[in-house]
Amino acid sequence: MTETTAIAPLPAGKASRAWLRALESTSSIARTPRRLLSTVIEEVASRSASVPALLSDRESLTFGELAERSGRYTRWALQQGIRKGDVVALLMTGRPEYFACWSGIAAAGGVVALLNTNLSGSSLAHCIDVARPRHVIVAGECREALLSALSCAAAPPSTIWIHGVDDDRFPRIDAGLRELPSQRLAEAERPDVTLADLALYIYTSGTTGLPKAARVSHGRILQWCCWFAAMLGVQPEDRMYDCLPMYHSVGGVLAPGAALVAGASVAIRESFSAREFWADVVRWDCSMFQYIGEFCRYLLHAPAGPSDPNHRVRVACGNGMSSDVWNEFKERFRIPAVFEFYASTEGGLSLFNVEGKPGSIGRVPPYLAHRLAPALVRFDPETELPFRDAQGFCIPCAPNEPGEALARVSSETSPTGSRYEGYSDPRASQEKLLRNVFQPGDVWVRTGDLMRRDENGFFYYVDRVGDTFRWKGENVATTEVAETLRGFPGVKHAVVYGVKVPGADGRTGMAVLTIDGKPDLLRLREYLVASLPSYARPAFLRFRDDCDVTGTFKYSKAELVKQGYNPKVISDALYFDNPETQTLHALDQSVYERIRTGNVRL
Repeated sequence: MTETTAIAPLPAGKASRAWLRALESTSSIARTPRRLLSTVIEEVASRSASVPALLSDRESLTFGELAERSGRYTRWALQQGIRKGDVVALLMTGRPEYFACWSGIAAAGGVVALLNTNLSGSSLAHCIDVARPRHVIVAGECREALLSALSCAAAPPSTIWIHGVDDDRFPRIDAGLRELPSQRLAEAERPDVTLADLALYIYTSGTTGLPKAARVSHGRILQWCCWFAAMLGVQPEDRMYDCLPMYHSVGGVLAPGAALVAGASVAIRESFSAREFWADVVRWDCSMFQYIGEFCRYLLHAPAGPSDPNHRVRVACGNGMSSDVWNEFKERFRIPAVFEFYASTEGGLSLFNVEGKPGSIGRVPPYLAHRLAPALVRFDPETELPFRDAQGFCIPCAPNEPGEALARVSSETSPTGSRYEGYSDPRASQEKLLRNVFQPGDVWVRTGDLMRRDENGFFYYVDRVGDTFRWKGENVATTEVAETLRGFPGVKHAVVYGVKVPGADGRTGMAVLTIDGKPDLLRLREYLVASLPSYARPAFLRFRDDCDVTGTFKYSKAELVKQGYNPKVISDALYFDNPETQTLHALDQSVYERIRTGNVRL
């Protein structure tokens, strides 16, 4: 990794203005309970009908066309007898139609379940079952995945509508939409849908079990979009580049919504391409782009192209940018500002790093801390529960001490971005809550994320609950070990997780590395010894050509953990840190058996 120069954070005055803009833009939302996101877009369309709203290679819509298309979906939903709370599932790759579809159906009172387009079979069937939709809208290219799921679903939907292709088995929804009136619904035609009503089911990643359908109200959607637009200072001349999955809250709701409420445009690409990213940004003349997870690391490792510096991007916004990427990414691609944030889809907590401090997920101004700041409490990775003191209360963390982040459950009835709305399953919603945390009767939401807070109030993401493991009596945060590994020359990707070893308590570390060229094992081990305490050094290393990521650019660990360090099921090069020879030793079947039987102790 090249050496970089630290970049100064944004001035404090600029950060303060961003927070004040956000407060002002959202303060009146609750006073007009029937003004939904779709209503705001109609308002923009009434004054800027010919201005581009959603752009893509597949199709583009002006604000006038977007309002019309969304309105047709509202009419379609009403025509089908969809009433408040009825669920319609959507299985479609990213495109302008996607946003028009969910926003229009939600405006009719329907709850749109945004299905993951990477799933099929029983995994997709599970997501359908938890939402129990009356209707499913499926794009032509996704129909085989849907059919594979319907044979496993416990309660298949009553009607399936296909979009974009003819199929004798299903009615074609886009053909029917063209027959509906194009004019805006009269006030008397509009159903009584308010900000308090449910609009979307957005699924969790399923990293701690099967995906759950998070409940998202109209109020939280509008709060998200207006707050984010104000924080970024979005102007009508801005253009957002969005190549994230639209079934995700950021790619399908926040990124497009924040631009649209400000009268700006959004360029949508169906999937991320590191090779074509900057060419797209320049071609669409984008001034902002949305990232998530390891997205930016992939761009850093891509070969340089002629479009890399020739753009007008003023800010990269998103979550999951590692501190080891931050400055190098800004300097190589000439990005004036990185706006990192943290948010929970099911509600409860949002953080914003307006100052641009590398590696931080944000901090809360003192005058808002009582409303918005999370509490960090000491966490036991063995029980995966917060520690309690002798009185039964949770123990707050000291500065720079990692702990689980908790969000206060607000007693306010007005819809806000920090309101906890839970999941479609009431039991799962209750399991997320923690009671009697600091005093009898108080209620907080468990985020499932470990964070630390420094002396200046900046929060930093540490790990996901379940990823942190305990070895030799010490807690090991996988993200911190992975970040250290990526500091070794040539390492492009690093995934760290814990594996069980017979006869030992807890789990020991294992890492999957993607590295340029042949690894220098001697230098790598010397680096690990110098950089990490003994309990945090991975006992097992696995080298492969690339690391699998999820649709939201998070490393996929489930299958890696399942395979462990067994050479019978792994074709990649395997090594273990041999305590006898003080070297990284090739791990073959005979060595594996000796470890399993306790003849080699780690």
